[in-house]
This record gives sequence, structure tokens and C-alpha cells, in this order.
Amino acid sequence: MERTTISLPAELIRRVKMLAAQRGTSMAALIREALEEKTAGHRPLPRSLGIADSGHTDTAYLTGEEWPEPLSWR
Repeated sequence: MERTTISLPAELIRRVKMLAAQRGTSMAALIREALEEKTAGHRPLPRSLGIADSGHTDTAYLTGEEWPEPLSWR
């Protein structure tokens, strides 16, 4: 396990200390648990998202009826 330092607002530190005391655990264990829960469901976005150029620059301003016909990639 690696040691690290984080900066937290005083009010958050107070709440973490209080919750850790109520649970009978250390602040470090409580913070590790919270970080594990927060990052457990995280899935990075695919790298391919948003890298293709459709050739149309105004699609964000168009309504669904005005969108250009999709071009076949085959």
C-alpha cells in the first residue's frame, strides 16, 4: 500500500472523523472504503468516441427533421 496526502476542507475532515469514530474504524480505512465504492463502477469511455469527422459542422444546431442523411461507410 502507498501513502498519499490529500487536502480536504475542515468541515469534511470533521465529518470523516466523526463517522470513523462511530464505526470504530480509522479515517484512512473509511476514506479507502469510500474511494473503492466511488471507483468500483467506473468504466472509461471508449477511445473511439468523437474522433470521426462526419463532414457536417452544423448538426448541433439542427432539429431531427433537418439532419443530413447518414453517409454509408461501405
